[in-house]
Amino acid sequence: MGAVAAALKDSGFVVTGSDENVYPPMSTFLESKGVKLMSGFSPDNLSHKPDLIVVGNAVSRGNEEVEAVLEQKLYYLSLPETLKQFFLRGRHNLVVTGTHGKTTTTSLLAWIFEYAKKEPSFMIGGIPNNLPQGCVIRPSPHFILEGDEYDTAFFDKRSKFIHYMPELVIINNIEFDHADIFDSIDDILLSFSRLVRIVPRNGMIVVNADDINAMSVVATSPAPLVTVGFSPNAAIRIEQVRYTGSSSSFVLGDLGHYELHMLGEFNIRNAAMAIAAAHFYQIPLATIQEAVRFFKGVKRRQEVRGEVNGITVIDDFGHHPSAIKQTFIGLKHMYPGRRIWGIFEPRSNTTRRNIFQKELPDAFSEAYGVFISQIHALQKLKEEDRLNPEKVIADIQAKGIKAYYEPDADAIVSKLAPLTQKNDVIVIFSNGGFGNIHEKLLEAIK
Repeated sequence: MGAVAAALKDSGFVVTGSDENVYPPMSTFLESKGVKLMSGFSPDNLSHKPDLIVVGNAVSRGNEEVEAVLEQKLYYLSLPETLKQFFLRGRHNLVVTGTHGKTTTTSLLAWIFEYAKKEPSFMIGGIPNNLPQGCVIRPSPHFILEGDEYDTAFFDKRSKFIHYMPELVIINNIEFDHADIFDSIDDILLSFSRLVRIVPRNGMIVVNADDINAMSVVATSPAPLVTVGFSPNAAIRIEQVRYTGSSSSFVLGDLGHYELHMLGEFNIRNAAMAIAAAHFYQIPLATIQEAVRFFKGVKRRQEVRGEVNGITVIDDFGHHPSAIKQTFIGLKHMYPGRRIWGIFEPRSNTTRRNIFQKELPDAFSEAYGVFISQIHALQKLKEEDRLNPEKVIADIQAKGIKAYYEPDADAIVSKLAPLTQKNDVIVIFSNGGFGNIHEKLLEAIK
């Protein structure tokens, strides 16, 4: 939503926005663009009678502003409908999907096209370090989109990516997530299978050969397939992986040798998927190799927020157990021999629930020490549906790992700061602002 708001502002529209809470980095980015932000929902936010209201999927009936839109008969669309109606028709749309890695893969793919001087349009659910912002809309024939399986809006329960008119689809992986809208993994597979059905015969699906669920949804695809992965059965196989410091290198089938300034098997696979997609659009391999080497990642993905007294504080958006575990593996390559602390805020609609009660302890098995806060918006869930953070902590302690439950950011900072020592690494997992914990922690350990 924020990325598209900024792009529309750049296109000459007057743009305002409402949200329950606004926080960096997106809030400061939008303010720098001249987008007026209103914290809290109210009919007064519509007093200027906007020509179009773009309704995000985080709001529902009963929201004061939503009710005012309906009562005043104002023109409204979902975000995906807005993109489809105004920007996607007639273009070559490349849609990146999957439970994990969408933002990084979309950012790299957009950067490859940018580096190749294709001047693509793109929409990314984050702020890429190589690009000026998360969404840019140009007259280019190519539009690269992060395709989310989450529902479209309160009035349209289909996955957002169904609206994106894909010519090429990347399927990174498929796991259970979004427990607030999907009842089971089968529901998620059904949604992905619907996406597969609308890829044209002159398009392409790039799929993770190592993921059983991803392979299952493309089994009857009417569009051509390219399988990518570490599996011997992959058409484009990842081989000869090496890690050196903060970089990875690998060979990708017949597509050449690549150097990536990111670590971890999951980041290598993300890069491989983007490379295969760019190759389909005939970008020269030498250009792709250079672009990958110069890629700087995405904010809030293993982003170093500061270093004080030899202690490094890292921000990461990870909230699914698989993503958390892979992040620890990558950080251990990057910071060998150093103590790595993990701090986790159960904030997403799935991790606030008890869906991953058994999986979360294993996700932190590579940590030196762990802190978990009280789940976000506790009162919005029935007690029997909630994650039990104290039980997660007990299960982590049973593995011989230091682990603590604290109610909020301030309590965590107060407890953790005296426990740190030089060369420690602290990674903070949250998909929200988490009480400005990064700055508070840096100040405390100073």
